[in-house]
Amino acid sequence: MPQDVPWHGRTVHTGVWKQTVTGPRMVRRLNIDGDGQGDLAGHGGEHRAVLVYQADSYRFWARELGRDDLEPGGFGENFTVDGLPDDEVCIGDRYRIGGALFEVSQPRVTCYRVGLRMAEPRMAALLVAHHRPGFYLRVLEEGEVEAGQEITKVATGPEAMTVEEIDRVLYLPGHTREQVERALRIPELSPGWQESMRALLVQEDSGAGPATGSAGLNTAAAAPRPAWPGFRPLVVTDVRRESRSVFSLSLAAEDGSDLPAARPGQFLTVKVPSGEGGPPLIRSYSLSGEPGTAAYRISVKAEPHGAASRRLRDHVRTGDRLEVAAPRGTFLLAPGDGPVVLVSAGVGVTPVLAMLHELAHERSGREVWWLHAARDGSEHAFAQESRDLLAALPRTRSRVFYSRPAAGDRQGTDYTDAGHLSAASVADLGLPEDADAYLCGPDAFMQAAEAALVDAGLAASHVHTEVFGAGPSTTPGITAPATGTAPHQPPGPPGTGPTVSFARSGLDVPWSDAQGSLLDLAEACDVPVRWSCRTGVCHTCELALLSGSVAYDPDPVEPPAEGNVLICCSKPAEDTVLDL
Repeated sequence: MPQDVPWHGRTVHTGVWKQTVTGPRMVRRLNIDGDGQGDLAGHGGEHRAVLVYQADSYRFWARELGRDDLEPGGFGENFTVDGLPDDEVCIGDRYRIGGALFEVSQPRVTCYRVGLRMAEPRMAALLVAHHRPGFYLRVLEEGEVEAGQEITKVATGPEAMTVEEIDRVLYLPGHTREQVERALRIPELSPGWQESMRALLVQEDSGAGPATGSAGLNTAAAAPRPAWPGFRPLVVTDVRRESRSVFSLSLAAEDGSDLPAARPGQFLTVKVPSGEGGPPLIRSYSLSGEPGTAAYRISVKAEPHGAASRRLRDHVRTGDRLEVAAPRGTFLLAPGDGPVVLVSAGVGVTPVLAMLHELAHERSGREVWWLHAARDGSEHAFAQESRDLLAALPRTRSRVFYSRPAAGDRQGTDYTDAGHLSAASVADLGLPEDADAYLCGPDAFMQAAEAALVDAGLAASHVHTEVFGAGPSTTPGITAPATGTAPHQPPGPPGTGPTVSFARSGLDVPWSDAQGSLLDLAEACDVPVRWSCRTGVCHTCELALLSGSVAYDPDPVEPPAEGNVLICCSKPAEDTVLDL
């Protein structure tokens, strides 16, 4: 059963410490009586009910690692078996053991906890690199099992795709399209792995190709390649007020040449001069203008206590130069002819407005729903611009919600609904259930709106969100994670190495070799992070490297996409800016 284990000054709630048992045990649909999973987000469930590992792999690791202390259960498995090697067992194979019937659903997902159990931090990467992951079974018929029983194969999975092969397709470079398509023809493959395989196909169809990192592991790999490395100077060609608190800056190349095309939904990262001789403030702002034009337009909300936004508003004028990184981001309008729902609140309108520009520019025949929330007319940025774009499209529906309409705001002209854009109002809209929705705004708004869209019948996988600032952390198995702590300098004396800038968190930190990796540094600063394996295999921590370069130790199993970085196993080689 799960237990709390100390680790790096934190507590991990994990069921990886297995012990052998005697006598029969009842296997249920979700697990085995007397067994439990500590992190149900990453383990357990119908498709990961029973984990299998092989005695032959134990013998291999004893030789490879020079260990004589390996015992059954040491890899966190439920069944330690003789036979059933990963390079022979296929996805969809069925086996009867005792009174239960099982079906192979997917390989083991790499995770740091097996390394924790083995006292070998590299273990997650080693399992993949040496093609010995182990695999999960789903339970088709519940029943009792007992050590010593025979394993009888009763059916062979379609496509004859082994556990080892499909593990290589996802985690290692060099897969083929034919392999991915074969995997998707296996209905017994777990839904999570099917989604990863589909992401690989989308990545290939987009022209990025498998050599640019695996979109099946992290959507950051599916982002278009950055048009230039690091930062380059752009000149401000226009400053325009869009509402009481939002203003836009237009940026162009100094020599007047066209800038590389940006995708609707992407953002720019800008170095904002501090004006006091100190280091620039690094911030990211969504592109809001028409894609494919000679200039970029970003739109900024001047926050009362926002040092960078106020500096831009009060001091940047036409003709000034700003250092700008290339357009980035994975919040992209997907091609197709199905319905599109664009949902925003406040300055969150900026990326979805760029998508509306794209649809109007293409004279799209898609059904387009425009849902926007603002306080009142004075805070309704791009009101006329969005109305003009919607009028240029043949199949649009627009609902604009003012939470506190002013006396001069005209219902039916300036806005359609008084009150908040709520779950009840979304439910009443009759949105097409096959739509793709794109959602941007304050965190609380997005959480509520995302839930409302799913409740209205849209598939969760078709609801795409863009997060302002630092995104939520993913720290699997860590109990009682710190919440509400603003990013800060790490404890202890300041480092003397290169400066690491966390762009979304607005924090610059000198590197210290007291930190083992960029991930360790981010955690010491309470910067929200996402990770799972911590050894360069799962790519959960992959994100955009806006400028600078890093050194890897250990080398990742598969390199990240061009312009990205794996922070779990890298250190800065020079001043570095991370999209974090």
